Amino acid sequence: MHTVRVEPRGLVVEVNQGESVAEAAWRLGFSWPTRCYGQAECMLCFVRVLDGELSTEPAGEEELLALRTRLPRRLRSPLVRLACRLKVTGDGVVVEKRGVRAPDE
Repeated sequence: MHTVRVEPRGLVVEVNQGESVAEAAWRLGFSWPTRCYGQAECMLCFVRVLDGELSTEPAGEEELLALRTRLPRRLRSPLVRLACRLKVTGDGVVVEKRGVRAPDE
């Protein structure tokens, strides 16, 4: 299990091996913006990786295609990923995502 910190709120999500950040957040009861719930279609779950990029799996073809064709150009960057596809391989990953709420809120 690895931890991911979600800024600007400083929330911590515990992610199991092979699980995406969004899947882990939903499993733990977090409210994470989405419409498609993990289908890489709505682009609402996108995050900006602020730290720990080397502790993430590289984006796959499906994610890259979705980012290239569905995400507005002004939001595109090598550090922008889809939380529904972002998998972590170690601790120290920090992402920026507004609109995330902890289970107790």
